[in-house]
Amino acid sequence: MRNLVWLVVGTVIVFAASPASAQRYDPSYPVCMEIADGEGSRIECFFTSMEQCKEGARGMPGTCFNNPYYKPSAAPAADVAPEPVPAPSPAPVKKKKR
Repeated sequence: MRNLVWLVVGTVIVFAASPASAQRYDPSYPVCMEIADGEGSRIECFFTSMEQCKEGARGMPGTCFNNPYYKPSAAPAADVAPEPVPAPSPAPVKKKKR
C-alpha cells in the first residue's frame, strides 16, 4: 500500500513539474501566419496588417489569418486628434483697500 502511495505522489510531482508550452499567439499583433515546412508547423504573430502578412508569405508555405487573441493597445490612434482641454479661467484679482 505504501508503494502505491509513493507511486501516485511521484507521478503527480512529475506531471506538475512538466514545462508549460509557450503561447502560440502574440496578443500585440492583429495578424498571424501559420507556416508549415519540413520542420513542422509554427505560428508567427508579428504582422500589423493582412497585406503585410501576405507580402511576407511570398515564397513561403504560409497562411495568414486574424489573431484570435489580439488585444488593441489603450493608446489613442495617431490619426485621431485628442480632445481639447479647456483653459483654466484666471483667478480673481483681489483689490487692495486704501
